[in-house]
Amino acid sequence: MDTPSVLRLLSGAIALTLLATAEIAIPRRQQTHKRFKRWPHNVGILGIDVLCVRLILPAGIVGIALFAEQEGLGLLNTISLPAWLATPGAFLFLDLTIYGQHVALHRIPFLWTLHRTHHTDLECDVTTGIRFHPFEILLSLALKIIAILIIGASATTVLIFEIALHTMSLFNHANIRLPKTLDHALRLVLVTPDMHRVHHSAISTETNSNFGFGVPWWDWMFQTYRAQPELGHTNMAIGLNAFPEKNELRLDRLLTQPFRRTVNPRLPRSHQEN
Repeated sequence: MDTPSVLRLLSGAIALTLLATAEIAIPRRQQTHKRFKRWPHNVGILGIDVLCVRLILPAGIVGIALFAEQEGLGLLNTISLPAWLATPGAFLFLDLTIYGQHVALHRIPFLWTLHRTHHTDLECDVTTGIRFHPFEILLSLALKIIAILIIGASATTVLIFEIALHTMSLFNHANIRLPKTLDHALRLVLVTPDMHRVHHSAISTETNSNFGFGVPWWDWMFQTYRAQPELGHTNMAIGLNAFPEKNELRLDRLLTQPFRRTVNPRLPRSHQEN
């Protein structure tokens, strides 16, 4: 296994362990659907995602960045900028790309059928941050490759961004209680668990808000920011009204989720995809 992959694996394992421990010590919500019923399936789909990416792109996207550097592809490989400007600039461009992708996943019906696998988790905790359909992961991989080739991000910047993106996905899905003052302070520069949990509300107007994973600035700039859920973090319902059944937590159901319609026959047709 190459060094970037090892670093990503180690950083992810450390973040997952620390945040899972914090969820036990300082939980934000009491969970109805326990870990042992959900975690094996969420971790299972991560394993499939990793296998798919390794099969499609063995060198990873860090390899794409190295290729772009060697071939002089991308903006930052054609103009000379100091590292203190090029590195954060490329990082923010990649983060904005992920924000734009996330908005598109919600607003384009075909893409939503892929992304809703992430939203059908009936709890929101650290493993929700790794629960993505393989087709969405491959789509995201393709978009990141395009973004790297456009901006010409260095291999180091891409590695830092990948580690930060995966760590932040674990952090902002974590079921942890932060002091209000700390949450408010962190929201100036990072997406916090309370901010992102609103995005997992079963209320569609809240589901379609707070799209950022890294910095909150894009949600402010594009007016997709929502500070708090209508029912509060303790009382809010998590998931999608159209997929309320416990068997939707199973790995086989996660994999076939994009190809099925609502499993809630009591819903009117207008709510079948919400």
